[in-house]
Amino acid sequence: MELGKKTIQLDKRVDLLETIGLLVQLLRPRQWSKNLLVFGALAFSVDKMNIAGMKESVIAFLLFCCVSGCVYVLNDYVDRAVDRLHPDKMKRPLASGRLNPVVALIFGGVLLVCSLTAGFYQNLLFGLLLLAYFVMNVSYSLKLKHFVIMDIMIIASGFGMRAVGGGLVLETSFTSWFLLCVFFLSLFLAIGKRRHELLLLEHDKGSHRKVLMNYSEPLLNQLSGVVSAMTIMCYSLYTFLSSQSIYLMWTIPCVIYGMFRYLYLIHVLGKGGKPEALLYEDRGILACTVVYGITVVLILNLQL
Repeated sequence: MELGKKTIQLDKRVDLLETIGLLVQLLRPRQWSKNLLVFGALAFSVDKMNIAGMKESVIAFLLFCCVSGCVYVLNDYVDRAVDRLHPDKMKRPLASGRLNPVVALIFGGVLLVCSLTAGFYQNLLFGLLLLAYFVMNVSYSLKLKHFVIMDIMIIASGFGMRAVGGGLVLETSFTSWFLLCVFFLSLFLAIGKRRHELLLLEHDKGSHRKVLMNYSEPLLNQLSGVVSAMTIMCYSLYTFLSSQSIYLMWTIPCVIYGMFRYLYLIHVLGKGGKPEALLYEDRGILACTVVYGITVVLILNLQL
């Protein structure tokens, strides 16, 4: 009898741990690297590089991770039937049927309320930005993702809001050129992702994502070329016209290499479906990112 009770308790603990693991997976931790843009304000503000500034940026990063995770919860709930048709997304907790949809919604709702409350407590404008970010992404998940061009522009706007959020918590600001650079870079990544989906689901693209019916490979290739050029131009102008050190221009070749490397990955190797994964998987992109970060920190802190 006692052995039976212990077995039941053990099974409940295993089920609880499995549910917790699925809920964490639902938040897509691998995509939290996108929220590292929050630290952009800290990296380019020498006077804010202290314990207090780091603390504010870390909290903002975690809150963006939580709110974006809530968006993923809602998105996976809405698209769970369609995701079952995708070779990769069919493995997600809700699409695979391993997680109860009601449990997922309750978890997402509680996490959202707590995250927004913490955001408003940290900074009023930052809290409003988090709320706007969530509303925009919910609108995207429910309706706007079906509108050609607008879908990738909304994705890019989300990255820009992350960069602005990092500035709000530190009470600092970016130049318009930097924000434009972030927007165009985000647009570049979104186009690459759409191109990968288009080729992956070439013969069944409408069943998974309706907007893919309005895209073609030549169009996305052309858009990618335009946006990559705009990204490099905006970043170059930022290094020359910002109030930071003029020697930031030394990082321009690093940015150009990173852009060209990514173009090589999506056009030659057929990657680009998971931009956040390429940061860890491709040595060229990873090395470029590390070198760029070290160079920026050295230039700004040595007051070159």
